[in-house]
Amino acid sequence: MLSNIIKFRVRYGETDQMSFVYHGNYAQYFEMGRTEWLRDLGITYKNMEESGIMLPVISLNINFMKPGKYDDLLTLKTTLVKKPSARIEFDYEIRNEKDELLTTANSTLVFVNMKTNRPMRIPDSILNKIEKFMA
Repeated sequence: MLSNIIKFRVRYGETDQMSFVYHGNYAQYFEMGRTEWLRDLGITYKNMEESGIMLPVISLNINFMKPGKYDDLLTLKTTLVKKPSARIEFDYEIRNEKDELLTTANSTLVFVNMKTNRPMRIPDSILNKIEKFMA
């Protein structure tokens, strides 16, 4: 499926007293991955929201194998799991500079019409961009 890779360095403020990435920060890392995954397709959250579409997370599962540490350069791979409908699902892998697998995760988001605050099918304009890369 479609994947995107970003690299980022762990900042001091993202760690706990042991210099490990605080577990709550991983959700933000995954959001960075999704944002860049969409941007690679020419889609931005800003444009979606301006057109009346929200994409809230409805499920997030994280598996921690090893800790990320202060000043580590991490690589985050974000992968679309399957063709989206009203929901869109991603898998994530975070690795350190030694290519050790630190964390895996999965999230599901739902397309929501901001006027009605109700779930909706993925807009054709977004689905068409995704399908171009799935072939």
